[in-house]
Amino acid sequence: TVNCLDQHVEKSPNRVALIWERDEPGTAVHVTYRELLDLTCRLANTLKKYGIQKGDKVAIYMPASPLSVASMLACARIGAVHSVVFAGFSAESLAGRIMDSGCKAVITYNQGVRGGRIIELKATVNEAVKNCPSVKHVFVAQRTDNKVQMGDCDVPLEEEMTKAAPVCAAESMDSEDMLFMLYTSGSTGKPKGIVHTQAGYLLYAAVTHKYVFDYQQGDVFGCVADIGWITGHSYVVYGPLCNGATSVLFESTPLYPDPGRYWEVVQRLKINQFYAAPTAIRLLLNYGEEWVKKYDRSSLKTLGSVGEPINKEAWQWFYQVVGEGRCTLVDTWWQTETGGICIAPRPSEEKAEIVPAMAMRPFFGIVPVLMDENGKVIEGNDVSGALCIAQPWPGMARTIYGDHQRFVDVYFRAYPGYYFTGDGAYRTKKGYYQITGRMDDVINISGHRLGTAEIEDAMADHPEVPETAVIGYPHKIKGEGAFAFVVLKEQAAHADCVKEELKTIVASKIAKYAVPDHILVVKRLPKTRSGKIMRRLLRKVVTEQSNNMGDVTTLDDPSVVKEILDAYQKYKKSSS
Repeated sequence: TVNCLDQHVEKSPNRVALIWERDEPGTAVHVTYRELLDLTCRLANTLKKYGIQKGDKVAIYMPASPLSVASMLACARIGAVHSVVFAGFSAESLAGRIMDSGCKAVITYNQGVRGGRIIELKATVNEAVKNCPSVKHVFVAQRTDNKVQMGDCDVPLEEEMTKAAPVCAAESMDSEDMLFMLYTSGSTGKPKGIVHTQAGYLLYAAVTHKYVFDYQQGDVFGCVADIGWITGHSYVVYGPLCNGATSVLFESTPLYPDPGRYWEVVQRLKINQFYAAPTAIRLLLNYGEEWVKKYDRSSLKTLGSVGEPINKEAWQWFYQVVGEGRCTLVDTWWQTETGGICIAPRPSEEKAEIVPAMAMRPFFGIVPVLMDENGKVIEGNDVSGALCIAQPWPGMARTIYGDHQRFVDVYFRAYPGYYFTGDGAYRTKKGYYQITGRMDDVINISGHRLGTAEIEDAMADHPEVPETAVIGYPHKIKGEGAFAFVVLKEQAAHADCVKEELKTIVASKIAKYAVPDHILVVKRLPKTRSGKIMRRLLRKVVTEQSNNMGDVTTLDDPSVVKEILDAYQKYKKSSS
């Protein structure tokens, strides 16, 4: 926090650190570096008063706001470890993350506000902490004037902060001490708590923020990601604040009150760099150009895309329509595990070419390699393979909390001596990198990474459903959607009821965005003789490449393929 706050307060205390673009249009709140330090110190002293010490874990279940940023920085200031949980996650998801890391406290709001709707944050936390004996206190801030039920371990946050001292000395930390953990989906059902440490992470976030976006002092940096994701950690909070930037906190949605919201905000706040997810761009593209052209975007200098590969149509629209063909557009590839951007078109030589929809160039110190099936490095250009990184870099994750073995197995076992990203990539004739997508059973829904096993595990809780298989399929807006194949106990007549129940289960166990778009009831799933479900066959059925099923000799009964194809065709007819 000294790098993010104190150093700037000494030089320019009245510089604006955060612009909170609240859900209600036109009600932005500006917070200076001095004010943010004051908030952070009061919050830090409040945490200390209630027994939070260096090394303790604190869950933060809040949407983007100055207080949520201050909560992160207050934890950092006293050496506590924050675990921000996306405020769209269900009580069960929140409880799982609290239990896995043994959080001593939760910081939340009475309610959230998004897209004109009220979100019951405190009620969700109440539900979650019922099963979490490690939680001693829940700190509750007020986002709305509505009263919520306060229990014995609940602490009214702002009330306590007004009583607290505005000065709190920063804890002295080792460069490799934990700064935060953030849960991300893997190909098994259990989310993993990715651990980032102090010095390397902050350095990498700050340097990538400065050079990839060409951030200049005085610019207004607009990253519209939620703080519950790594993008919010690195490019809303830590990177920009370390660089003394002015960072926008976006609480609303791209469609509220209308599809012009992003561009109205760009005009009103005079945003210079705008960083968003392809899924939002694809969504807005459908509403036409008039919503964009209604607003003055002349302040924009750099556009960025993050969270999933961007398709060419969305890239062109973002570049030509939003950026008027005059802004640099950086398609950035990185992961929760990498801490910051690893491959992007900039920095590069002045005016170097940018190929649409391609991440292109490795950042300083990043050494990408492509591997073949036999674990050999693929030399030369115009080749595809598994994307690995050959050398450590400052921002890389250090472990999975409480499970270092899993960390080693997932990232370093497949290609010994290399970090395996889980993604496939193509190296062009000119030596640029294009990311082709996940190589494991992980899908990307609207930029949310989700293991298909998580959805399967949730649905398997239904008493009528002995087996499920979930795959990703191309979706026009979301990038990928989830398509579920389910087997019911006896071919029951109430399949439609079960489908609705399954959707409810997935929403309550994970989150609404995880609910499959399609659920197809089948008699059985395609399995190998050893019992492994052949998901690639299901993928071919859904992407309609069934004339090219590849090798099906390992199936215990190849006739299952026709069975599933027929069921799919019937389903398609009935739903069209």
